[in-house]
Amino acid sequence: QVQLVESGGGLVQAGGSLRLSCAASGRTFSGYSIGWFRQGPGKEREVVATISWSGSSTYYSDSVKGRFTISRDNSKDTAYLQMNSLKPEDTAVYYCAATVYAYYYTDSFNSWGQGTQVTVSS
Repeated sequence: QVQLVESGGGLVQAGGSLRLSCAASGRTFSGYSIGWFRQGPGKEREVVATISWSGSSTYYSDSVKGRFTISRDNSKDTAYLQMNSLKPEDTAVYYCAATVYAYYYTDSFNSWGQGTQVTVSS
């Protein structure tokens, strides 16, 4: 399996921006669809965004569409989540995940990073 390490979380004021990174190792990165998920306090984990093997196709949850952008650089074995116009309800632990299946099979992600905390203050 691929190993994933997230970075870039932190504390930001509402309306601000953060960019999360997900560095992969262990397997051919371009063979995996990548997803970002989050789990807020007292909430279930939810999908935020996913991206195809090549990066040509993406999916966004309605709650982040138009504010977040997922991307990947296969030459660097890294995926990104650019988060703009952050809201307090975006506060969560954000996880990077991988699957060998297509990006739209959101239940198939089975390799997970350790997570990075994002806190948005009002």
